[in-house]
Amino acid sequence: MGLLDILLGRTKPVAPDLDQLFALPSAAVTLEAAAGFRPTGTGAVCFATVEGAAFEQTHREVQALLDADTERSGPPVELRRDDYGYSWLVSERSPEQLPELVNDLHAVNSAMEVNGFGPQLLCSLAAFTDDGGRKLALVYLYKRGTFYPFAPLPGAAERRDNPLELQMKATLANDLRIEQDLGRWFPVWGAPGM
Repeated sequence: MGLLDILLGRTKPVAPDLDQLFALPSAAVTLEAAAGFRPTGTGAVCFATVEGAAFEQTHREVQALLDADTERSGPPVELRRDDYGYSWLVSERSPEQLPELVNDLHAVNSAMEVNGFGPQLLCSLAAFTDDGGRKLALVYLYKRGTFYPFAPLPGAAERRDNPLELQMKATLANDLRIEQDLGRWFPVWGAPGM
């Protein structure tokens, strides 16, 4: 960062720290103890839609890497597109396999980054639910290196449970690097598992 950047108030962007994803299992323990939320076994990586042979090759590499897990049954990663034009690489595990799910998310992010698709990566999420049927996602912002909770209200309307999100922000403050700028808590409507 140069003198001109300092004078103009520009800051150096935060480098992605994919290892932050490995804090999710301990955060899940806190979520269950404090609020009754348990993992659903669904996780996903969101990115700006990419077309072409290079991406297809990367997708095949990720598929082969995760297929090597002998404890997994069925396809390890499924490519989905949402109504907003974003792509999701979705991993499904049993709810008690959150550490393995986190490994999947880390592997997908790393493979995309190594193959030059880092600028297209937007976020990763792990889905949770409670006994009352409420849904919650812990969303990792790739370009910020931080997490935030996303809690949609049940029903067809796209509305969020803001009090629950703020409660989870306070609950998880010691477990995850929480995004402090609430303006960056983007809704992930139509995300897998939500």
